[in-house]
Amino acid sequence: MDKHRHEKKTLWVVLLTALTMVVEIIFGITTKSMALLADGIHMGSHVLAIGLSWLAYVIIRRWSAVQTGQGRSDKVLSLSGYTSGLMLLIFAVIIMVEAVGRLYHPAEIVYKEAILVATIGLVVNIASAFLLHHEHEHSDHNIRAAYLHVIADAFTSLSAIIGLVAAMKWDIPFIDTIAAIISSLVIVKWAIGLLKDAGLALMDMPGKQKKEHKH
Repeated sequence: MDKHRHEKKTLWVVLLTALTMVVEIIFGITTKSMALLADGIHMGSHVLAIGLSWLAYVIIRRWSAVQTGQGRSDKVLSLSGYTSGLMLLIFAVIIMVEAVGRLYHPAEIVYKEAILVATIGLVVNIASAFLLHHEHEHSDHNIRAAYLHVIADAFTSLSAIIGLVAAMKWDIPFIDTIAAIISSLVIVKWAIGLLKDAGLALMDMPGKQKKEHKH
């Protein structure tokens, strides 16, 4: 039953995230905010990753209709979580590369519009996090991956807002870019942690998993 509830939750988050992604990318380009554009691009990675999480639950539901196999289901969830973690890592690196490029080629930012859209993105991510959070997330790498994706995007939205406000107040545009770089570094750390945990599950090493779960 938990997996079926997670399937519905992840589908709602995918649809909500996809809509916000389009808005943030459009306004990131029009306002020339690197942090906002980075947030939109990063949210695009979430559409793919959380979509993958949703697909994993669909596959498991269809399998359960014809056979039982908890071990196989767990492998599917761990594989989906590992893939999502890899996508999170790749997109974080892409954001850093784009941000570094912006340091060498600065652009004028339309601050108020960028801050408004980043705030909308933050609200969407917080709502998504509440939808995906559950007390057993450490035992289900698939839902944990989806949860980490929206938490990571909430973090990039918040850093974008802080960077934009600071840049507007003190007229230092590169703060916006620095915020994007810092948030990407934090996301890289989260992604590596997810890859390690899901990788251990895929290699059937539950001892380490249980030890970490206690913390």
